[in-house]
Amino acid sequence: MTGFKLDCVLFDLDGTLVDTAPDLVACLNQALLEHGYAAIPAAGVKPCISMGALAMIKHAVPNSDPGEQNQLLEYMLDCYQSNIAAHSRFFDGMGETLETIESLGLKWGVVTNKRERFTLPLLEALNLSDRAACVISGDTTANSKPHPEPMLAACRQAGVKPENCVYIGDAPHDIAAGKNANMKTLAALYGYIKDNDRPENWGADALIEEPRQLQQWIKATLCH
Repeated sequence: MTGFKLDCVLFDLDGTLVDTAPDLVACLNQALLEHGYAAIPAAGVKPCISMGALAMIKHAVPNSDPGEQNQLLEYMLDCYQSNIAAHSRFFDGMGETLETIESLGLKWGVVTNKRERFTLPLLEALNLSDRAACVISGDTTANSKPHPEPMLAACRQAGVKPENCVYIGDAPHDIAAGKNANMKTLAALYGYIKDNDRPENWGADALIEEPRQLQQWIKATLCH
């Protein structure tokens, strides 16, 4: 990585920075039960989280019609907005990782396809709002990931150049978004990875098995 000067670490939110699955799955199951369906195990639906709430619903009730899916979606999202951080927590080691990033004088921020109505209250509940140098949600810009627009908006907000950033995410569109914006990219293997996903083929600069490994990658990068 000759010539790479790291200034900012950007994170996907769900499945990368924060384990939001407990709240999302709980609200999905509440919606399913309310509409006469059986609840589903978390393990099966977690890999759908990166693709959004509607993808979770389509996985849970694949034969439902669009009208019913929209009813389930509205119920689920209302439930989620009221329980935004009831059980959501950092992945093990992520709190320490953010402290390390800050202690090294680096900026960090969030670029997510999650809507602002959920992103901002979640970060507020986790006391992250004042620490993040930038927060870009799925509806902050006209285009969402994998388009580079939200990545570039994050850089403007944080006052950094894309080529001096690394983006870490747990889905192919995360890595594509980072690469499209000329950033370094890391695949979060600890996130919501599908069984048939092949993160080693996404084109990321490195694979991160747990947040503390991200600290090692950052320190190694700064030493070059």
